[in-house]
Amino acid sequence: MTPRFLTLADVAETLNISAAQTYALVRSGDLPAIKIGGRGQWRVESAALEEFIARKYEQTREFVRSHPFGSDDSPEGESG
Repeated sequence: MTPRFLTLADVAETLNISAAQTYALVRSGDLPAIKIGGRGQWRVESAALEEFIARKYEQTREFVRSHPFGSDDSPEGESG
């Protein structure tokens, strides 16, 4: 069973990003979190993380729709 709340380290591991990137997502408000305890530790609700991931999938779908892949879209450093 998944715990209701995750640490920022748990979130970073799930998203395969750094702890600093996770903290930036929380501080920007992009990823909802709460600050608890005497030392003010951040916690992200599992459901909020899943909603964040779903939002990112939708944003990616929109990006792909508005930026169709074509012959002019080769990655940097590659020649056609």
